[in-house]
Amino acid sequence: MEYLRVIHHSSVMKTLRNILMLTLIVSAASGMANAQTRKDKKAEKHAAIKRDIESKHYIFVADYVSPLRGGQRQLTSEYDLRIKPDSVISFLPYFGQAYFDVPYNPTDGGIKFTSTKFDYKVSNKKNGGWEITVTPQDVKNLERMILYISPDGYASLSVASVNRDFISFDGHIDYKVSN
Repeated sequence: MEYLRVIHHSSVMKTLRNILMLTLIVSAASGMANAQTRKDKKAEKHAAIKRDIESKHYIFVADYVSPLRGGQRQLTSEYDLRIKPDSVISFLPYFGQAYFDVPYNPTDGGIKFTSTKFDYKVSNKKNGGWEITVTPQDVKNLERMILYISPDGYASLSVASVNRDFISFDGHIDYKVSN
């Protein structure tokens, strides 16, 4: 009787060991599949952002603003810079020192314009990202905008004006924009 109990106990242990091994194998295979899926999604996102940059069709969404004087602030409203093949549309706030030609109406402030005459230059960065310089030629008092975009879609925008302090924005690229 004792012998049967030992045999039964031994077969139960073998079954539990086999179940544990099978669980580990399935878990490892699932983890590798998830890693490959994440890698594929990351490559797909990078390709989509690259395509949108080359076709000049994307939106930079500003999440934070960093004025020259003062600390970084989180933006609670939606502000963006829209790049299209035929235009650049800016709807961004401005915090900082203006030296002259200040608008009388506070709602006219900010960095708000539509440009249809602009230079657009793209440089590839070593990290796989891009540096884009946009120079509107038909916008009064704006020198240039430089956009740094990472392969993951994180971006920072620097704005240089003629009569205002420098300002920068941190945010992301909305690469799911319908053409």
